[in-house]
Amino acid sequence: MTRPVAVIAGASGFVGTAVRRALADDGYDVRTIGRTGADARWGDGAGIRSLVDGAAIVVNLAGKSVNCRYTDAHRDEILRSRVETTRELRDAITDAAAPPPLWLNASTATIYRYALDRPQTEADGDLGSGFSVDVARTWEDEFFAAELPGTRRVALRMAIVLGDGPATRMLVRLARIGLGGPQNDGWWFPHRRYRGIGPRPSGDGRPPWHRSRGRQRFSWIHIDDVVGAIRFVRDRPDLAGPVNLAAPGVSDNRSLMATLRRVVGAPVGLPAWRFMLEPAMFVLRTEPELILKSRWAEPEVLTEAGYRFTYPDLEPALRDVVADRARSPR
Repeated sequence: MTRPVAVIAGASGFVGTAVRRALADDGYDVRTIGRTGADARWGDGAGIRSLVDGAAIVVNLAGKSVNCRYTDAHRDEILRSRVETTRELRDAITDAAAPPPLWLNASTATIYRYALDRPQTEADGDLGSGFSVDVARTWEDEFFAAELPGTRRVALRMAIVLGDGPATRMLVRLARIGLGGPQNDGWWFPHRRYRGIGPRPSGDGRPPWHRSRGRQRFSWIHIDDVVGAIRFVRDRPDLAGPVNLAAPGVSDNRSLMATLRRVVGAPVGLPAWRFMLEPAMFVLRTEPELILKSRWAEPEVLTEAGYRFTYPDLEPALRDVVADRARSPR
């Protein structure tokens, strides 16, 4: 019997590796698109079209990591690597004789505004402004452009994914070395790294800051629930459009860091203010936005459709990923 084909772009990353393994376990013949070592490479329109033609599912997780400094070159590549790969897939699906019935495309919960007042749902969430939001909005605009009558499209607006990935590693390391206190936003010298980008740049170009006192919201999802949600959406043909991949047990930064300290057994966690974080993040070649923005995404579509999270609460999720890292060989 011929196995159904699943095509994954970005299969070598942290999330892509988990999704690839899960779909293979589900009986799919998994084929990949990437830069090297894949069944088809970006830029090879005929090769990509051959993969998606007749496939049962396409999952696009491609895109440069945002765990970097937002230099002009990195800003351009973060946007380009998302928009152009999505466009290549859409062109291939448009030209396919037997287009895939389902296309899941990564997106991000960072598309929503800085929120402390209420959760942001797919139905009534407010889009924000500035670089990260413009990347997400332009990405989704490309994904939903043009008619694909034979293909259901779902944008996976992912919150911070907990597992053996870069965000979890950074947070655990901070807690273990005694820097696991709250991260507090505040004033910093003006710069232009967060200015808008794309065909409709938004915002005034100034870096936003808030006197958060560590109360910025922290939306997250365990890697097992990323996989579980993808399987759930796959099996629910009534679900389409944006879907928030975020656990219902939203936390805030203070609670997150206190939970991390308990999980790793760190008795002390020094707080950090933006004037401390900016130089440290410069040395680490990343951006303080990753921990200072208040992300409050509510998984309304998933919960109303009946999805049951394996890890709805933060502490069990953190204990699982920390224990898994301890078990895994390094």
